[in-house]
Amino acid sequence: MVVTQENVTVNGSKRHTPQEIAEVLRERIRVGELKAGDRLPTQAELAEEFGVERGTVRQALRTLQEDGLLTNVSRGSPPRIAVSTAARKGPQPTMVGLAPRLMEAFSAPRVRIDAVCLTAESLMLALGQPIRLIHEGTLRPESIDVRILLPSRNINLAFPVPVESGEGDSGEGDLVHQRWLEMRNAQARVLRHNLRAVRSTHGIDVHVTFRALPFTPPVKLYLLNGEEALIGYYVLTERQEEYESKNLDMYDALGSKSVLFSFERQARERDAAFVAESQKWFDALWETITTDLTLS
Repeated sequence: MVVTQENVTVNGSKRHTPQEIAEVLRERIRVGELKAGDRLPTQAELAEEFGVERGTVRQALRTLQEDGLLTNVSRGSPPRIAVSTAARKGPQPTMVGLAPRLMEAFSAPRVRIDAVCLTAESLMLALGQPIRLIHEGTLRPESIDVRILLPSRNINLAFPVPVESGEGDSGEGDLVHQRWLEMRNAQARVLRHNLRAVRSTHGIDVHVTFRALPFTPPVKLYLLNGEEALIGYYVLTERQEEYESKNLDMYDALGSKSVLFSFERQARERDAAFVAESQKWFDALWETITTDLTLS
């Protein structure tokens, strides 16, 4: 929801300091009056509520941003409550860690998501919440640009592959590959459809582009607005899957369970270097050895 100014002000006759304003807002976050993703009132509204100048409000907001409680303080629109500190601590499985990070990324006016993955399943699922909030009117980015690198259909994948590989098993190998290809295409189509629906319904400038990698990515990588890199290793496991009435024994990676490690540009110099180099790596692949990808 969009948080609005409270009806009852707290300024009275006392002139509040930036520290006192920050403490009041911090308490509202602590008790749940303000939740992750909520938008604060404008600086003008807060200044009126607390009976201070806007400069005092800005100082308070910067303090909360430094504490990790707010995002987008200086981007022209009211800041939002950041994902809770607990949700940001340490590496987490993809389906736990990716969704809240995308929520924060979508609070920026211009959203840019770059991804390298085996299929688009995790990204498709994690985008559900920010897309829902756009339809509700809580989030309203000006533009969304999503670029995704997926393995080409024409290569021999390193995984998934049959457990028993060798001469005479080409039929099972073909089935494993066909199963992966159907998943890749179906998930990417749903992702593209959901994002394009935002464009047609809300008039947001949306671009979704896929390109094909000539190799199997050993890791999954998500780059969010050039400010954060999330990377996770594909860990192979032996599993059985029924496909076209056959039980396929294969070595595969469960991407949704890959543990994501987060590197933020603003955190420290090492993190900033990792984000920058990851973006260079992605851009170089996009512009050189990858090819157009058709979802068919």
